Amino acid sequence: MPMTGLARAAAAAAWLCTSAFGAPFAYVSNEGSASVSVIDTATNKVTATFKVGTKPRGIALSQDGKLLYISDQASNSLLTIDSASGMVITRTTLGESPEALYLSADGKWLSVAIEENDMVLLVDTSRGSVQKRIKMRGKNPEHAVFSPDGKWLYVSSEEADSVDIVDLAKGEVIKSVKVGDRPRGIGFLPDGSRAYVAAENADTVNVFDVEKAEVIERIKAGSRSNGVTVHPNGKHVYVSSGGEGTVQVIDTQTNAIIAKIPVGKRPWNMAITADGSKLYVACGRSNAVAVIDTATNMKIADIPVGELPWGVATR
Repeated sequence: MPMTGLARAAAAAAWLCTSAFGAPFAYVSNEGSASVSVIDTATNKVTATFKVGTKPRGIALSQDGKLLYISDQASNSLLTIDSASGMVITRTTLGESPEALYLSADGKWLSVAIEENDMVLLVDTSRGSVQKRIKMRGKNPEHAVFSPDGKWLYVSSEEADSVDIVDLAKGEVIKSVKVGDRPRGIGFLPDGSRAYVAAENADTVNVFDVEKAEVIERIKAGSRSNGVTVHPNGKHVYVSSGGEGTVQVIDTQTNAIIAKIPVGKRPWNMAITADGSKLYVACGRSNAVAVIDTATNMKIADIPVGELPWGVATR
């Protein structure tokens, strides 16, 4: 249950004290309980829970970790939150049914997929305002991920079989590439040479050559492949399988699946720590976050959080 009054104040004070020593945190958006759970990644314990909006989904952190960005689907707004206190600083009106959020590598832009309007919005993080609205070809966009060099935005749409590629300098879709029914999570290698895109209903992961903007390989993955997260060293890609309750590990040298890790019910979106040592997996139907030790490819913890955890952000 979200904390209130003295309990919340005490937790926030303890949280601030811990933050002063630089301990990293994972933040989890719980759409069913309208809350954010804060996990200390050193102990894998929830240190605070705060109420957020009505149906929080997309979640991202500023580069310095001071600001937390949340898309509140029910109010069609972007909430900018003080990550140290859990207090909302600003609300930005978006469009109908905002989904995932992603921060550009330079921290200047935030992408927001707007499901019902078939658009992606670009928010200037210094102003906290929408600066660009880009119409998609695909219907119901969910993820819009920046390439590391900031030139491209890859967008997946639920009711489509293609990925829309946006030229950010032009501010428009320049190409749509077929990947299979219901594309979902997207992840770029750190050098930007390749992108990995899950196609949920096709049970595959598509490997893009980013320079050519073409699919060069299709990897058969788990049932209902969904979230995609890339290790900071670029050697492994993690793909959640909602139908199997597992996370698949792809070796990027061979594009072979080298491990399948049971995690929980309906694993969804994920985030990895900056040092790459732990992967945090939102398991929506388990009301928990699974923690994977990436050195051993084994689950090491199940952390109870709020209802229907949707996304995770780490910094």
